[in-house]
Amino acid sequence: MSLASRSLRYFLGLAALLAWRAALAVLPAPVAQALEQAGIPDSHVGVMVTEIGKPVPLLAHGEARSLNPASVMKLLTTLAALDMLGPAHTFKTRVWLEGEVRDGVLTGNLILQGGGDPALTQERLWLLLREIRARGIREIRGDVILDNTLYELEAADPAAFDQAPLRPYNAQPAALLANYNTLNLRLSPQGRGVLARLDADDATLLVNRLESSDSPCNGWREQLSAQMDENRLLLAGRYPATCGEQVHPLNLLPPEATVAVLFRTLWKELGGRHDGGIRTCPPGPSARLLLEFESPPLALIVRDINKYSNNVMAKMLFLNLGAHALGAPATWSKSVRALRGWLADNSLMSDEIVLENGSGLSRIERISAASLARLLAFAANRPAYYDFAASLPAIGLEGTQKGRLNGSPNTGRAWLKSGSLNGARNLAGYALGSDGRRFILVMLVNHRNAAAAGKAHEALLAWTTGLAAERTPAEARTRELEFKQ
Repeated sequence: MSLASRSLRYFLGLAALLAWRAALAVLPAPVAQALEQAGIPDSHVGVMVTEIGKPVPLLAHGEARSLNPASVMKLLTTLAALDMLGPAHTFKTRVWLEGEVRDGVLTGNLILQGGGDPALTQERLWLLLREIRARGIREIRGDVILDNTLYELEAADPAAFDQAPLRPYNAQPAALLANYNTLNLRLSPQGRGVLARLDADDATLLVNRLESSDSPCNGWREQLSAQMDENRLLLAGRYPATCGEQVHPLNLLPPEATVAVLFRTLWKELGGRHDGGIRTCPPGPSARLLLEFESPPLALIVRDINKYSNNVMAKMLFLNLGAHALGAPATWSKSVRALRGWLADNSLMSDEIVLENGSGLSRIERISAASLARLLAFAANRPAYYDFAASLPAIGLEGTQKGRLNGSPNTGRAWLKSGSLNGARNLAGYALGSDGRRFILVMLVNHRNAAAAGKAHEALLAWTTGLAAERTPAEARTRELEFKQ
């Protein structure tokens, strides 16, 4: 073959490859139409759809753009945790004693040492205290000491992110964190008024100025005003009587104060006595270990994080990875280094990735659709894949996806993590095609109109699950070879 013929063949092949790659970047018509109707330019979108196990993407539009992932960033944190620690890993809260126990009375201090357990709920704290009672302690004549030294964090303002400090998603992490740092406010109609109480025996004084209303129950939380004034919770607004009894979790107090409130409440419920104070410091040299209380296995913790998009749990997991990789105490900077190291070790690091706290509740975290797709493809070949995939909420059935496409043909056919902030609406995970093929789907939208991107997400999911086996094996192989060139 002459040089001219070889050159012509090369340029024709290159032109075909460029034309094919350009075709990959064209959004499906229903997706493009939904974006246009929402007023979102496709230049503010990153999309990637691939079949698991195949090197060639089926759709790649703006896939390299560095975009704010919002809570989709939890995919990175939870997968790294499963891969680094293993699905059976647990976090331990330790109980130490200073002093002697005689006839059920501890003359000295009881120490609760935080081990970074993100799942120390009110119910599990009750079980922990019950274990102390089961070891013969009914009265504490000394102080209860809270040890948070596993984390070394600067004090943070819970109002800093969006001026909504009482929202549970703004809870700050701590090595010893109880009930996601929330106290439950219980509301119920009472005649023409509203009964309000906190699930805590000696909790913050509550000033109730709520009025009952006959309005529909939908959106009842938006009709409430809840503010902290020093040590008082001020309630105002209207509460629909049609709501019956509702529970409203609130991030009221700093983590140490929340643990103190719940300890007093639950210890009293268990028949225990304590007349001393509650303070924070590490255990002294004379302390001896009474018990270790283990968290649920990591496989269950990541389910709570991803299915319900729990921010403070994700932040704690992020911090725990820093301590695991680089030693205690945990800091944000150690965790960033640990996650970047894990990404680099697995050839997943990319220049556009920016980490801050691992939860996505951030204005600066960034990642691309291509990087997320690589992450999801990597997960599919790891031992922890089934635990990871099972942590994502099934569309139309559970968690944050329960209300999406419920009753549609795609109900239960996709496992997707969503992420929402002002100016960001994102979706990433796995989908099962109508022909049994398994797909990775990522769509990131960053734009002032992003709140209207839901129809575009749904159109992309429908397009993905509706893909048929349109290519012969020979055609698929030819495309793979072209792509590799």
